Amino acid sequence: MDWLTIFGNTASSLIGPATLGYALAAIGLAVHFGFAGLLNMGIAAYMAIGAYGYAISILTFGLPWWVGVIIAMIASVVFSLILGIPTLRLRGDYLAIVTIAAAEIVRLLFLSTTFDEYTGSADGLSGYHNSFRESNPLPEGTYGFGPWEYTHNAWWVRIIGILLVALAVLIVWAIMRSPWGRVLRGIREDEDAVRALGKNVFSYKMQALILGGIFGSLGGIVYALPSSVNPGVYVTSLTFFVWTALLLGGAATIFGPVLGAIIYWVVQTLLSNILPALVTAGVLPFMSTSQAQTLRFILVGVALMLLVIFRPQGILGNKKELTFVK
Repeated sequence: MDWLTIFGNTASSLIGPATLGYALAAIGLAVHFGFAGLLNMGIAAYMAIGAYGYAISILTFGLPWWVGVIIAMIASVVFSLILGIPTLRLRGDYLAIVTIAAAEIVRLLFLSTTFDEYTGSADGLSGYHNSFRESNPLPEGTYGFGPWEYTHNAWWVRIIGILLVALAVLIVWAIMRSPWGRVLRGIREDEDAVRALGKNVFSYKMQALILGGIFGSLGGIVYALPSSVNPGVYVTSLTFFVWTALLLGGAATIFGPVLGAIIYWVVQTLLSNILPALVTAGVLPFMSTSQAQTLRFILVGVALMLLVIFRPQGILGNKKELTFVK
């Protein structure tokens, strides 16, 4: 087996667009679940709204890429209002069911042929990269070393993604140290007690839903920046993968979502390279290469189960802040 290539591909995923997109989405989930106690199982909808809002703004209306980012964020705010007004009084399992359904509705709307002119239906959208790449300040060429050697456009995607992740972490760190953040933690622990103190619990939950949703939409944009937007990506399993990254790092932590996303994609990339290589080398003669690719999800699932059993607070989490939504 070519171990150098395997470990090179794995190392490259440390700052890949998928890793950065998952990190942003996981930060949004940390605001929703880790700090506010909102069991949102529809983060894929926010990522889809971000990606489609960005792409449609450029392809249909000819707007600059940075305006597309703003419109995508506004679209996520509108979706949070539509989703939150009738549902935020629900708790636990009921909220989870509603958000899963809402995410599927969003995906099916983008998949529908009714809006094919704007969404591309099953074909998705592509070719929205020109304005973004034209704004790239890096000269043409290839930069970096070892597994982190990329073209100027690939670096531009990563630079924007890293800056957005850093900004999201800074914002969450700042607001969770503020009185607003302390109220949000109180709602997570016992919203009835916070309500008894005269706080508008519904308003705080809505604000948390909006803020986390904005991070989720930015994650969707970064995830789609280097390639295309396809409705087949924003399925329920995407939500579960982002949840895996969140729980891996620690739900009620600042840096946990970023660490979880990095570890998740490093492990996924390593397994996606090493398992087919083991099949080809005859070490796993009882399965095909396609089955080996499926095996990686099984192994990640088993690892998540063990994590929940033996360290439910995650790698960086504090067991005292472990939240069980009622």
